[in-house]
Amino acid sequence: MMISNRDEVTQMILSAKVSKGIKWKDVATEVGLSKEWTTAACLGQMTLNKEQAEIVGRMFELTDEAVAWLQIVPSKGTGGIPTDPLLYRLYEIVSVYGGSIKELIHEEFGDGIMSAIDFSLDIQREPDPKGDRVNMVMSGKFLPYKSY
Repeated sequence: MMISNRDEVTQMILSAKVSKGIKWKDVATEVGLSKEWTTAACLGQMTLNKEQAEIVGRMFELTDEAVAWLQIVPSKGTGGIPTDPLLYRLYEIVSVYGGSIKELIHEEFGDGIMSAIDFSLDIQREPDPKGDRVNMVMSGKFLPYKSY
């Protein structure tokens, strides 16, 4: 079977993850990177180097062609407004709080952006007697706009 795009490899990974009971944290441990970055790579949002792709390929029993696809730069962040409830809530957070976040970053740092390239993400469970909470910490390098 010939693979025609990166989305097919993502589906192969997800199928193997379910059938083998693989956890993202275990993939991340083998790859040697964070669970957040490794999961994004397996879902087609990051580029794996040869060694990383071979580890993922072994874990998910991918073909050599699929391993090669893991090393190709993907189109990131495509898909439009999400319909999945969890993803939509993240979209909603940006829709509701995005203006405030932008204002506060500009007030603190000046005119610029938070990098999604020089970026880290940490997701942890935060126990709470009223129901466990999702704790997400995003850290991106500030990149000021320059005058020219």
